[in-house]
Amino acid sequence: MMKKKSISSSKASLVLFLCQMISALDVPLDSKLLEELSQPPTITQQSPKDYIVDPRENIVIQCEAKGKPPPSFSWTRNGTHFDIDKDAQVTMKPDSGTLVINIMNGGKAEAYEGVYQCTARNERGAAISNNIVIRPSRSPLWTKEKLEPNQVREGDSLVLHCRPPVGLPPPIIFWMDNAFQRLPQSERVSQGLNGDLYFSNVQPEDTREDYICYARFNHTQTIQQKQPISVKVFSMDSLNDTIAANLSDTDIYGAKPVTERQPILLTPTGSTSTKVELRGNVLLLECIAAGLPTPVIRWIKEGGELPANRTFFENFKKTLKIIDVSEADSGNYKCIARNILGSAHHVISVTVKAAPYWITAPRNLVLSPGEDGTLICRANGNPKPNISWLANGVPIAIAPEDPSRKVDGDTIIFSHVQERSSAVYQCNASNEYGYLLANAFVNILAEPPRILTPANKLYQVIADSPALLDCAYFGSPKPEIEWFKGVKGSILRGNEYVFHDNGTLEIPVAQKDSAGTYTCVARNELGKIQNEVQLEVKDPTMIIKQPEYKVIQRYGQVSFECIIKHDSTLLPTVIWLKDNDELPDDERFLVGKDNLTIMNVTDKDDGTYTCIVNTTLDSVSASAVLTVVARPNPPFDLELTGQLERSVELSWIPGDENNSPITNFVIEYEDGLHEPGVWHYQTEVPGTQTTVQLKLSPYVNYSFRVIAVNEIGRSQPSEPSEQYLTKSANPDENPSNVQGIGSEPDNLVITWESLKGFQSNGPGLQYKVSWRQKDVDDEWTSVIVANVSKYIVSGTPTFVPYEIKVQALNDLGYAPEPSEVIGHSGEDLPMVAPGNVQVRVINSTLAKVHWDPVPLKTVRGHLQGYKVYYWKVQSLSRRSRRHVEKKILTFRGNKTFGMLPGLEPYSSYKLNVRVVNGKGEGPASPDKVFKTPEGVPSSPSFLKITNPTLDSLTLEWGLPTHPNGVLTSYILKFQPINNTHELGPLVEIRIPANESSLILKNLNYSTRYKFYFNAQTSVGSGSQITEEAVTIMDEAGILRPAVGAGKGYSETLFATSPVTHTVRPTFYKVQPLYPRIRNVTTAAAETYANISWEYEGPDHANFYVEYGVAGSKEDWKKEIVNGSRSFFVLKGLTPGTAYKVRVGAEGLSGFRSSEDVFETGPAMASRQVDIATQGWFIGLMCAVALLILILLIVCFIRRNKGGKYPVKEKEDAHADPEIQPMKEDDGTFGEYSDAEDHKPLKKGSRTPSDRTVKKEDSDDSLVDYGEGVNGQFNEDGSFIGQYSGKKEKEPAEGNESSEAPSPVNAMNSFV
Repeated sequence: MMKKKSISSSKASLVLFLCQMISALDVPLDSKLLEELSQPPTITQQSPKDYIVDPRENIVIQCEAKGKPPPSFSWTRNGTHFDIDKDAQVTMKPDSGTLVINIMNGGKAEAYEGVYQCTARNERGAAISNNIVIRPSRSPLWTKEKLEPNQVREGDSLVLHCRPPVGLPPPIIFWMDNAFQRLPQSERVSQGLNGDLYFSNVQPEDTREDYICYARFNHTQTIQQKQPISVKVFSMDSLNDTIAANLSDTDIYGAKPVTERQPILLTPTGSTSTKVELRGNVLLLECIAAGLPTPVIRWIKEGGELPANRTFFENFKKTLKIIDVSEADSGNYKCIARNILGSAHHVISVTVKAAPYWITAPRNLVLSPGEDGTLICRANGNPKPNISWLANGVPIAIAPEDPSRKVDGDTIIFSHVQERSSAVYQCNASNEYGYLLANAFVNILAEPPRILTPANKLYQVIADSPALLDCAYFGSPKPEIEWFKGVKGSILRGNEYVFHDNGTLEIPVAQKDSAGTYTCVARNELGKIQNEVQLEVKDPTMIIKQPEYKVIQRYGQVSFECIIKHDSTLLPTVIWLKDNDELPDDERFLVGKDNLTIMNVTDKDDGTYTCIVNTTLDSVSASAVLTVVARPNPPFDLELTGQLERSVELSWIPGDENNSPITNFVIEYEDGLHEPGVWHYQTEVPGTQTTVQLKLSPYVNYSFRVIAVNEIGRSQPSEPSEQYLTKSANPDENPSNVQGIGSEPDNLVITWESLKGFQSNGPGLQYKVSWRQKDVDDEWTSVIVANVSKYIVSGTPTFVPYEIKVQALNDLGYAPEPSEVIGHSGEDLPMVAPGNVQVRVINSTLAKVHWDPVPLKTVRGHLQGYKVYYWKVQSLSRRSRRHVEKKILTFRGNKTFGMLPGLEPYSSYKLNVRVVNGKGEGPASPDKVFKTPEGVPSSPSFLKITNPTLDSLTLEWGLPTHPNGVLTSYILKFQPINNTHELGPLVEIRIPANESSLILKNLNYSTRYKFYFNAQTSVGSGSQITEEAVTIMDEAGILRPAVGAGKGYSETLFATSPVTHTVRPTFYKVQPLYPRIRNVTTAAAETYANISWEYEGPDHANFYVEYGVAGSKEDWKKEIVNGSRSFFVLKGLTPGTAYKVRVGAEGLSGFRSSEDVFETGPAMASRQVDIATQGWFIGLMCAVALLILILLIVCFIRRNKGGKYPVKEKEDAHADPEIQPMKEDDGTFGEYSDAEDHKPLKKGSRTPSDRTVKKEDSDDSLVDYGEGVNGQFNEDGSFIGQYSGKKEKEPAEGNESSEAPSPVNAMNSFV
């Protein structure tokens, strides 16, 4: 008995203790309260445990904490105190524990490697951070190695080893070729998890010398490259050929053919292996096999299934990936490689371990003096973690003793605590795979009661619903709460009230008499406080007239009512829903105060409509269904009566109207004899009629069907009626569309449209074809043919008119007499060539050709026009000949002149003219030779900058691809660019045309320069090519700027060799990847600028131009480029302003070019020579003045003599063919205004004008000259000619001059 009593007593003590633990205080999240209460420190932010830092940047170790009073901070490093005051490179942020180690100002990251821990301390305790391991990232270079070429027989397996340098963190591996293109991978060729490249079997196409392994170190944003690996695959055919060449005919020779092999595993090796992975990580298992044919990989888990929703296959199923692994994923995983010859397998035994993870993390504990409580710290892991406690950062075993504290494994028990018991406790759970550290404070507070609910707070509820009155409170010890109603009311008790632990009073069913003032009183041994709140009870909202069920016809109007009653103090809102969703966004739905109206109801409006009334306190709803009537059902029971030769009576029974009256019936018929399965419209009758008399045609096998129609639409067709075959008769009509056109010079082809089956009116349908020569007293010649649609008359004269007629007949007789039509016999080729061919050269890319028309009798057919054949004989600048196909322009009608666009400047051409009829072309006129004048050249073919020194650069360039004349000189302009991309002064140098290189000296060291280079002829300057280069920083190594990999930018920079092979580079970056935009150039005037660029990449890029004021923080302005052109005109610019510009392409990872800067108006006048002070300019002006004076004297003399001269002669005397447009009436030239496209470059422009065609004037095609590619000249002489003949392909050029042989640029001055 005594033993039982003891057990019972211990249970009672445990229950009492648990009740005391549950009663521990919860501190409300009230900001004002939290500011007033003392609180031990709490770590709010800290750096990760394993912190890898960039050795080039400052190290920031975070440690933030809160507490009352605010905590102070200290640090340990490698377990000992870290005195930051003694290290000038280390600072701590104000009011924070965050450390900043200054690496960028002389410090070395390696010197600060170690384990750091932060302590935040105030008078109530100390919290500590995790152990933060600081390690700088490393991206070492690839070790030098000599790579032997791999020579492999076709079909064998191969492994290319990468062996990247060991970095921190490990690099990302990928294989590419010399062109920076990723090597294609497949089931046969793939990259392993270790970075090696595996070939299950090699093929001849695997032969290449640029297998390159790259290692990308993301932390330092660098990429290292291994030396290229060469692979040569020997095919069996080539081996046999080699053996055969070295053996006699009597020898037996021949290498064995490619042998198919069953799979073997390249990785992993052996039959079994093991793998350990941590819980929560990603499990990656890999199997790569060799074999021919290429093996297929399959994965299974022995004794179980692969986890659903967490299993993925990668690398062509060679890699098994399981995410978020747990202990249940341990087991044996088998990969099976199989082909037609057999299989191989490997078993990987996977063990899932676990770093510690929380089951119950310790939570902050707030107690009153004398209360009890516990801190519980429970964690799990594999192996089971060890739990240890610390107090204020000190192991609890050596911490100051606290008589109220008792440690019991993973639990600390507090009994009868006092204010001095406040502290911060740390729980550390650790095993061999990691640790967890949690801070939890015990805060002992003695506070009088406080009520946090605002005084006189108003609560509003609907009658007969619950009312919850808050009384949020705090105090230590925990206060007791009492509620009173009214100022002098008694304490509230009884079943009609519910009292919640958080102080809230609940009235389950509030009535009107429940309204009033309620008082909450909170008291503990340190004091008492009370608060009043107000309760109002409102009338419920009701729908007194609900929407009703509606049936509505399509296109009708329907209205639903929703009339409500509500408390006068509440403001209701009404919402309508359709099928529990928002109303369609359609103007047909009109929502009124008390109703919803739907206009023009459609079938989609069917559904349930709900009226929802909301107030701030309640919500009510009511619904009604709308039914929209549908199409009628099809008629049935069709019957034929009263059958006659050309009529029959049809009757039927209507189908269901579907709530919409049938308006009419449509009758259709099928001709089963001539067109089975095809239904034709016959007639229609009103919806009240179910019988109709139908007119019929002879020799038709009729079937009928009926379709009912109402306001909603047509029904499905009825079932067909019985068939009725009518008797035969003569044809009622003759064939239509009779024509006579010869296909040969001595024939006449007569064609017609045959009668349809039911039009024949009987069997034996034939045609009587008759013809005779027009205007000749001949008799009709006739022939009867079968049911065809063509007859050929042979032996006719060439191209003479004929009268033709075709008459239908069948076995019962002829159709009525047909009408006559006029046709022509066949055409022959024209007999003579156009004469008096003359060519007038308009400008360097355009010429006008004239000829005399040929006599119409010699055309021998319908005159279609004239064809001009023209071709380039040679370039006058190169004196080289090459085959170029002839171009052809066709001019419709009896034209005698035309324009030849798209000519190449400074070239010799030949042309001839031929007349064209329906048969073909006549003989060519004698070849006419003409020459085009010089134009401006294209840009130089290349510009290379080499041999950088401290103060010099060497420039090399190539001749323009299209000189377009005799080169007179080259113009080089260059200027420095500082670190903020601002341009320095522009220097210009003129270079003789026979030079191909130049050494620039006396440059600034370690400075970037931008170069603009173009060629000149006597006509002017061509388009420029730009490059950038940098003088070196010192003699030890060259600074090699390049574009960051994958950035999507396209800035052309100087590099003489692959940057990753430089002996001692300052830094490493990779060359730009395609696609890219380069050589962005600008030619600016006062208010506009021509922007041009070069694009390298996939076709069909959509370009855009962004620009803004240089140095401004305003957003870039964006203009879309029409089509795929490589130029654009910016308009509306401010004169004398510097602008920045860049070019981008949409749909290609959003890449852009580098920025370019240009200036409008006279921005650099101080650097230009004043032209007004130059002697040559003064002399030129004097000469012009003298010429004007002489001209005035001549005009005065001729006027006094009364002489007259035609305006045409005057115009010819002063015409400038380069700038005069064509008139619209006769193809001659009239007045021309060139207000914009050809303005000279204003002072201050950084680049010369490239005369780019304006956006609105160009279409990059021949559409400007007529009908697309086969464009023609209109009757006024404008170009409509066919532009045929392919030019020999030439190398692609960048910003070519507008004077280059382009049909768009050639005609630019005529638009």
